Amino acid sequence: MAARKRQPFECPVVHETVQIQLRTRHPGRFSGADHPYVQCDQRDCQHVDSNVPPCPLSLTMFAEELAEREAQARLRQQNRDES
Repeated sequence: MAARKRQPFECPVVHETVQIQLRTRHPGRFSGADHPYVQCDQRDCQHVDSNVPPCPLSLTMFAEELAEREAQARLRQQNRDES
């Protein structure tokens, strides 16, 4: 899997450049699927990690990386099914 890369983003909420990256929220070991979200390094923002308006961050910003992760997950599942 490719390394998770931080990228700069000019945030209109905090009016400065922040670093963002695609992360995965793990609800619990046996409680269901993981949930991707976009994480911002601006810890003082009231919208941090929410990815809902007025926060401008969304998963569409990382569509390519998400598609790559899904393809790798399918491949891992196929390999497990064949074993």
